[in-house]
Amino acid sequence: MKKKSIISIIICICIVASALFTSCGGNNGEASSKATESATEASAADGIDYMALVNKTHALPDNWEKNLETVKITNSVKTEVEVEKKAYDAYLKLKSELEGENIFVDLDSARRSVADQQRIMDEFTRDHGADYAAKTVAQPGFSEHHTGLALDLYLIIDGKDVTENEDMEQYPEIWEKIHEKLPKYGFILRYLKDKEHITGYGYEPWHIRYLDNTEIAQEITDKGITLEGYLNTASEDPVTIDLGKSELYSEEELNDAVVQIKCKFAFWPECKLNSIRYAGDEAATEKNLKWINKINNTKKYTKVAEFLMDFHTPENMSDNTLESDFDYKDYQWWLAYTEKDGWEIASQGY
Repeated sequence: MKKKSIISIIICICIVASALFTSCGGNNGEASSKATESATEASAADGIDYMALVNKTHALPDNWEKNLETVKITNSVKTEVEVEKKAYDAYLKLKSELEGENIFVDLDSARRSVADQQRIMDEFTRDHGADYAAKTVAQPGFSEHHTGLALDLYLIIDGKDVTENEDMEQYPEIWEKIHEKLPKYGFILRYLKDKEHITGYGYEPWHIRYLDNTEIAQEITDKGITLEGYLNTASEDPVTIDLGKSELYSEEELNDAVVQIKCKFAFWPECKLNSIRYAGDEAATEKNLKWINKINNTKKYTKVAEFLMDFHTPENMSDNTLESDFDYKDYQWWLAYTEKDGWEIASQGY
């Protein structure tokens, strides 16, 4: 995880521990093309599957760490970074081409062991509490960084290291040039804009993923889809977002709240999200704010907002709280706000 302000962290990541319907279904899915099968067969000979999906509902495959071959390097800010060997070789080629165009990058982070992830989770739980830790740290075993194939880059601008997320976001033109070159070396941009309901993370221009297959990487990039979408574990159908008109909240504030909902939805594999809409200022009353603070009495929220979601559940659901193969309309989400932590999901359901 790269360095972020507290507000940015809360906006861009999912709420792990409070996922309500993790049994909405979900499996590894089938590859979307024969190319994927070939890539898997080839990577198996190398000891790991370069197309493996690791996210908030798909754990790191068994024996991955045992079979992983890595290299360790020291970056420009004197931090040691561990990377899967073939991914690092590809990164060096990418870096060399970028430098030919006066674009300079370095590795901020790559592989993080399951044990390291558990240590981070324990530290956040001790220092900030279980709820905060659950929504700021990926569960051990479910972080793509365990693979060694996920690389976080940072920029070097005029000889100065630019490592903070909010600072790197000020260079969209540079990131666009970097992203165009990724497929050539077998990489994809992992966390795309407006795909939080699939990936579980907000847009991260610095987070790239190695696939060891330039054709698949180019196909994913050209189609503008996620790895989940390519592997058929999630729907890539468009989602309608309707923020309406609000005199209480800016478009940015409402979008930040929607990201929280979409990230939570990523925990519902095979459920298909159709739309999210702001319920209107008439729901953002003092009465509802008092109600939210009453049912969540560990914090003092200052704002409240209601959103309504339409979605479809998969067949043969094991969770008896929702019907299988059913279209849900106007499913409620109540978001509450504090200056320290930003928007949080305070309540959901009918």
